[in-house]
Amino acid sequence: MFTNNPFADLALIIPAAAMQYFVVAMVLLVIISTGLDMLHKKNVVYFFRNAKKAKKFAKTELSTGKKTAVILKTVAHDIATTSELGMGKRRLAHVLGMYGTILFWITSAVLIFKYTDGSIAPTYITSLWHAGALLTCLGGYWFWFFLRVDVSAEAHPWYRIITADLFVLALLACSTFGFAWSYTQFSNMIGLSYLFLILYIISNLVLFGGVYWSKFAHMFYKPGAAIQKNLAEADGSRDNLPPPADAPERFGLGIKREQPKHY
Repeated sequence: MFTNNPFADLALIIPAAAMQYFVVAMVLLVIISTGLDMLHKKNVVYFFRNAKKAKKFAKTELSTGKKTAVILKTVAHDIATTSELGMGKRRLAHVLGMYGTILFWITSAVLIFKYTDGSIAPTYITSLWHAGALLTCLGGYWFWFFLRVDVSAEAHPWYRIITADLFVLALLACSTFGFAWSYTQFSNMIGLSYLFLILYIISNLVLFGGVYWSKFAHMFYKPGAAIQKNLAEADGSRDNLPPPADAPERFGLGIKREQPKHY
């Protein structure tokens, strides 16, 4: 089943151009919705004002090479490994979901734009597509049922849904229905295959069309915030915060009553 390219069989019913236009439309929805979100929340204005303020209070002028080194280190450490979450289950779940989603999206685009014209897709690409869906489901469902703050720490039931959950639920729906569609198509379950295909399309529309209301745009904000924070540390401005105290930290025994969960 992992060698199955579901988009190739779909191209016998729906023109390949229609699938490609759909992908382009989803990308445009992300760009437009993220732009509207920036205008509404004024995130970019905040980042520019903060950068200007940091430059004013900087104690060291960073060279282009130093800035590049800080940015690359931030991308490789903070962003690529979600280090802000610490060494724990929450971080592992995020890493699984993040890289699973990246694999799933990239291979989807490759299969749709390159292997819907009758040519056979390499098995490693179709395998990566299925593996991406599985990794997204593994990390996402682990997070949803066991690691969410309002579930594990605030005792809310796992089925409690708020607007902020739109992104993770739509992402899980895309991966789940996409994998189910491929399986039922490969197993020649025609009726179920069409059902999961429709659900897969709807979940994509919700995921990419709901960017304005979901946490999708945070994927773009968080890297920018991490880079700005590390640049502020490097030039000494520290976002206008005082430097760490030389005295040892003394919080008493209360803080040692339980291990931090990195919320």
